[in-house]
Amino acid sequence: MTIKTTTHLNFRDQARAALAFYQSVFGGDLALISYSDAHAVQNPAEAEQIMWGQVAADNGFRIMAYDVPSALGWNAGEIPVFVSVRGSEAAEITAYWAKLAEAATIIQPLAPAGWSPLYGMLKDRFGITWVLDVEAADAA
Repeated sequence: MTIKTTTHLNFRDQARAALAFYQSVFGGDLALISYSDAHAVQNPAEAEQIMWGQVAADNGFRIMAYDVPSALGWNAGEIPVFVSVRGSEAAEITAYWAKLAEAATIIQPLAPAGWSPLYGMLKDRFGITWVLDVEAADAA
């Protein structure tokens, strides 16, 4: 038996834009179901907001998101979650970093660190904190 975990992000009317952005960074397939699509509209003004959405790429990247309805309380918090992207190739991590960094706040620039050949942290334009790094070779 296997199990996978997927980061699930909660937004208020930004899930569609955020998922489209993450697809532009990591590639993969974008799937979106609005409250209208699911016949689950509680507030007509929110009918086209996302009830369920995901980006899934062949390289293993997967993220899900939805728009929290206005009837529910929601506060994004200061840093409610980190999304960690760890890879084996510096060039691949650097390419993801370059795209995520557009209009982002850099918390820790992408650079070598004591535990990783390349590590960085940023808060993207949607307020999500990303940690990107290259896996360190196992010590022999």
